[in-house]
Amino acid sequence: MRRSRGRTLLLATLLALPIALAPTSAGAAPFADDLGPGVATVSDSEVGGPAAGEERTAAVALSYGRTRVEVRHAGAPYVKVHFTSLRLVPGDYVTVADPAGREVHTYHGDPTQGGARTGDADYTIHRTRGFAAMSIDGDTAVVTLHKTAVRGSATSLDRRGFGARIDRFWRGYDAAEIAARTIGTQSVCGTDARRDVVCYRNSHPTEFARGQAVVRLLRNGSGFCTGWRVGNTNRLLTNNHCVSSANGVRAMEAQFEFQCQTCGGNNPLAGTKVSGASLLRTSSRLDYTLFSVNNFSTIQRFGTLFLDPRAARQGERIYIPGHGDARPKRLSIFENQQNGPTCKVDNPSRGVDVSYLCDTSGGNSGSPVLAASSHRVIALHHTGGCLNNGVKISLIFPEISGMIDNNA
Repeated sequence: MRRSRGRTLLLATLLALPIALAPTSAGAAPFADDLGPGVATVSDSEVGGPAAGEERTAAVALSYGRTRVEVRHAGAPYVKVHFTSLRLVPGDYVTVADPAGREVHTYHGDPTQGGARTGDADYTIHRTRGFAAMSIDGDTAVVTLHKTAVRGSATSLDRRGFGARIDRFWRGYDAAEIAARTIGTQSVCGTDARRDVVCYRNSHPTEFARGQAVVRLLRNGSGFCTGWRVGNTNRLLTNNHCVSSANGVRAMEAQFEFQCQTCGGNNPLAGTKVSGASLLRTSSRLDYTLFSVNNFSTIQRFGTLFLDPRAARQGERIYIPGHGDARPKRLSIFENQQNGPTCKVDNPSRGVDVSYLCDTSGGNSGSPVLAASSHRVIALHHTGGCLNNGVKISLIFPEISGMIDNNA
């Protein structure tokens, strides 16, 4: 009986979507308490790489009569909320936060309609009216309307169309769902020797430090890749197959410092999230995309990486930081086991690629392959298969050298 009632509520929610998004004249706007599982509404055709989440429809009204709602999907590793409209009394604002208040994103109005204020959080755009707030780690996003002064009755404001409308959200797949979708260890060559970056803070301090410039990319709300800062200015690199269009960049988040605080602790920091700004250059042949981000000043403290545009050498030691399987950042330093053989170049010239047995997996696309001799990037990881492969930086560098500051 309870399941049947849940299906009825879900059907009513979906059917009410066009009505719930419009203000009414009879009081507060309709509100859907049960988001339900929903259905996907937007294709990820502009972005590639493995899916690590999905989009869901919703019909949720945040009003002056009801100032707090929760968008929740049990067990999800993240939730990202999309507003189809956000109209507030001047001075009032909306926050999107996790229940503990560890992450809080603030918006004074729809930034696509000139409603942003200094200090408001970044946002992403997804080819439809409105905007998406930055994602919240965990399975619950708490959306709250904050009133800074008394300006008439809530009923009157709601009748006039003030408030917010949430038409959809994205939720991340849990570990079992990711494994079922074969995002897992397709390119682990033997035993997976990767470890949380913090595990190497003392034993490999330079490798640990270089890894801080590496970020997890959330693509269009539902897919993950890896990216990294390159050079001294506002420039990041990832794969073309991760993002290849200006729209794709504007729909993307870059999450810095998403890494565990203790070795093997499964206790990642929320880190710092910024949104994609501009597509600068991309190549499908060499599988790279160079782009910039918003609020660059907030992520400069994480450092940067520089390019080593030379031919890789057979047998030279390498290492790879990245976000395989959409997990907190890990380092590939050893090939098969801790303190065993270190990662090395197995084939320095496999067409446009450098090849190696260093462990990677879905989500590692776009990771930097660093030479241990210089701690600079010699390849851009993009495919697996044991051997795993990264595009030679010596081929990418001539195409982007005029757009980056590669002087350490």
